[in-house]
Amino acid sequence: MGVDLRQVVAGILTITMFVMLGQMLHRDYFDSLQEKDQGDAHDIEFEGSRVSVKDSLVGALEGSKGPWMDDNNDLNPCWPTLLSDEAVSSKGYVTFSLTNGPEYHISQLTDAVMVAKHLGATLVLPDIRGSKPGDETSFEDIYDADKLIKSLDNVIKVAKQLPEEVSLRDIAIVKVPTRVTEDYIKEHIEPIFKSKGNIRVATYFPSVNLRKSSQDGETDPVACLAMFGSLELQPELNAVVESMIERLKTHSRKSGGRFIAVDLRIEALEKKNCHSAGVVGSKTCYNAQEIAVFLRKIGFAGDTAIYLTQPRWDSSLNILKDIFPKTFTKEAVMPASKRSKYLESESSEYENVIDFYISSRSDVFVPAISGLFYANTVGKRIALGKPQVLVPAEISETSALATDYISPYISKKNHLAYSCFC
Repeated sequence: MGVDLRQVVAGILTITMFVMLGQMLHRDYFDSLQEKDQGDAHDIEFEGSRVSVKDSLVGALEGSKGPWMDDNNDLNPCWPTLLSDEAVSSKGYVTFSLTNGPEYHISQLTDAVMVAKHLGATLVLPDIRGSKPGDETSFEDIYDADKLIKSLDNVIKVAKQLPEEVSLRDIAIVKVPTRVTEDYIKEHIEPIFKSKGNIRVATYFPSVNLRKSSQDGETDPVACLAMFGSLELQPELNAVVESMIERLKTHSRKSGGRFIAVDLRIEALEKKNCHSAGVVGSKTCYNAQEIAVFLRKIGFAGDTAIYLTQPRWDSSLNILKDIFPKTFTKEAVMPASKRSKYLESESSEYENVIDFYISSRSDVFVPAISGLFYANTVGKRIALGKPQVLVPAEISETSALATDYISPYISKKNHLAYSCFC
């Protein structure tokens, strides 16, 4: 039986078309990154793309499937021996609220503790306020109040509530810049405190940059304690986070129980116009396709488990799931018995906190969106000895080393956390 030449040609064309489609799917549209010294509170760019990493910082795990790295447990807190003073309290009180999500909570708590310490005042546990009017949550619904009070025991006095005899009309509202210093407190806040007796601290963020600066001088040990040694989840919520991490590890058996957390939220991407390719200059965010191609090019296998901070599944994430089928949002890995409380609440605080702590505890963290979530997650990971934070960037080759894309916060050791750990 003769061979029809037209059928042969048609077959070759069909195969060629599928190859071209595959190449299009994996093509990267990343833009090169440029380092930026200062960013505003909502739109800071990632630093650098390719960075050099010392051998002592991270090391690839032999025999592992993918570019996984060892944790680094060489750092220890520098502040315990420096905190020997007994807490001294005046009759005055410092009140404040936690707002805008867990990445802001750390800074807000630290600034309030610094103010109370240097004024000799009693700190009142804050409430937690969401983005909508009337959206309030008790501190103890999310964080461990007893742990916080105990950790600050030798630094300041902490009250769970403001005494009834203190009138809200007698409390002066004072705005302070994040990373407030003792000199600033003495010059701008202490006179008001002496006049009014009680103050309410409202932190504002001139920048979301958490890099160390030569102008900062030595980091106050009180700030280190507040930032890295006082704020923990309350037991029930912590157990939910632990169960979700264990479920992700179960999905990652072929990778030794290791998984990736990616801060990728569709609403934030739309605000920053990340869906279009070819943006000129540095990028502040990456979409699902760009993240998928980036992770494949640096060597992660298709069966790697990925956790996304996106609240619920969105069709725009399908391309990521096509390349990494074990990609999950929180409703897929949260215990069914906990979903009504933590996923169906009118407040989004529970979900935001869960995302932050899973991102801090994952084996690899990839920030698809720049900003304070990225910066404070890196700080938490440095404290936990988890340095594998990979910043997405353009990869022109078909493959690349994961160590070339370690966050400059870590590769250059210029994160504020390195002032608190040694």
